[in-house]
Amino acid sequence: MKHVYADHAATTRPAPEAVQAMLPYVADGFGNPSSVHTRGEAARDAVEAARIEVARLMAAQPEEIVFTASGSESNNLALKGVAASTDGTRRRIVVSAIEHPSVLATAKHLEARGHALTVVPVQANGRIDPDELGAALGDDVALVSVMALNNETGVTQPLEDIGARVKACGALFHVDAVQAPGKLALHVDGWNADLVSIAAHKFGGVPGAAALFVRRRTRLVPLVHGGRQERGRRAGTENVPAIVAMGAAAVLARTALATGEPARLADLGERLLAALLMRVADTRLNGDLNQRAGGILNVCFAGVDGEAALHELDRAGVIVSTGSACSSGEQGPSHVLTAMGLTAEDAHASVRFSLGRESTAEDVEYIAEVTPPIVERLRALSGPALGKSA
Repeated sequence: MKHVYADHAATTRPAPEAVQAMLPYVADGFGNPSSVHTRGEAARDAVEAARIEVARLMAAQPEEIVFTASGSESNNLALKGVAASTDGTRRRIVVSAIEHPSVLATAKHLEARGHALTVVPVQANGRIDPDELGAALGDDVALVSVMALNNETGVTQPLEDIGARVKACGALFHVDAVQAPGKLALHVDGWNADLVSIAAHKFGGVPGAAALFVRRRTRLVPLVHGGRQERGRRAGTENVPAIVAMGAAAVLARTALATGEPARLADLGERLLAALLMRVADTRLNGDLNQRAGGILNVCFAGVDGEAALHELDRAGVIVSTGSACSSGEQGPSHVLTAMGLTAEDAHASVRFSLGRESTAEDVEYIAEVTPPIVERLRALSGPALGKSA
């Protein structure tokens, strides 16, 4: 049986180059970057070399990069760090309805502790209307947080337009770009972004390393207090092996953009979508067809239990997801899909296919081959459910 991994939006296989880069620091090359002896100096040099590569990936300066342990931590640091540093006149946070749980939950946490919160809706295609977001802005806004591309649908956002509006109102702009490296160019200046989150394991690094771009002179209160690591932004001994791997993965992500990898993934995604629409009745794409990262497809198979489809595809050798891996324990429908106007039934009937650097045309054909009989079988088991979807 063929095995196809189509859950790259959840995590990617560590790139061989990243693994090879980190191995010396797992074994004989250990050292604390804060130590003044030769081992400490070597570890510190390795971290700073990785910082340079991550800065290049983000079109930033090395001193603007803060290493963290995860994308969720980066998002928390951005929102909580800004909220704790604001004065009494700017006490409102603005987010979109489709943000990652680490942004939405953090924003609600801040609301419970006295900050005002505005959640901006999205259109049926999963995109924010910049005019609607602009109408929510004011001189009481401390921070606006919007993701670059959605982890469930792959839909991208008009960040340049949004960023210009945020800058005009005097607020700070945070972009959750965790899904972006290797798929989209990161334009921190073009976005007018003050803070940008990424995570290594989404683009060929290993879990345990992530980063937050913090523009110079941006006030940010640390989440973790203690030592002076990361220029006082994040205390604690750095995860040297994972950070070194992240630096190597950042080089690969830049190379992917330069060599046309996004276009290749878009082509594979288009082939997969066309095959599924042709071979499986009552199927549709969730999200904008054009304004998207082509490697992520969220497909609704009307009348099918998405979780059941996931398990059947797994048995057939195809690894997929029904949404964000960070909220996989939740029982309710996807908040992203319901925010786009899907019924709970259709949200539950949706499956995410996410392709990556290892994905091939043969993988796409195999998915398109095994999916139709699985959907037909599940529909037969569930009874006459078609026609109920909105």
